[in-house]
Amino acid sequence: MPAATTKSDLLTVTLKDYGKLQDLLEKVPEAAALRKDDEDTSIKDVIAHRAHWIELFLGWYRDGQAGREVFFPAKGYKWNELKAYNAKLREDQAGLGWDEAVDLLQANHDKLVSLIESLGQKELYEGPMKGAYNHWTTGRFAEASGPSHYRSAAKYIRQRLKALGDDGK
Repeated sequence: MPAATTKSDLLTVTLKDYGKLQDLLEKVPEAAALRKDDEDTSIKDVIAHRAHWIELFLGWYRDGQAGREVFFPAKGYKWNELKAYNAKLREDQAGLGWDEAVDLLQANHDKLVSLIESLGQKELYEGPMKGAYNHWTTGRFAEASGPSHYRSAAKYIRQRLKALGDDGK
């Protein structure tokens, strides 16, 4: 369920939840970040995934504003095919290093914040996002792609670090 209903709330939750995630990322040793779990996923994979989903949202927004067809979640995929899409994404991002994944998340977070700052309350929360074909507002999509993903990434990282031990090894 979305927490923000105003531009101010959305900016606050986006910055707060990213700040918490960023603080946590600074404590993650690279070896721990690259270590795969039982589902063949690493902390690095989760961070790169979150960065990618921000970029997806920004693309949906741009395409909708331009009157182009918006592909949800991505061209050639349906929502019920997310497992396959995410597996392909992990494969595509396999060569990405830990620092690159963190930098990509930072860059896309900055783009997300810039978009939120550039839009008004009406553009964020009054009416559905153009091209979305549902009732979700731009603000709700932004929250789902940013702060909501930041919280789930932080939860995953805390669990992984606990499972790996305090030193991450």
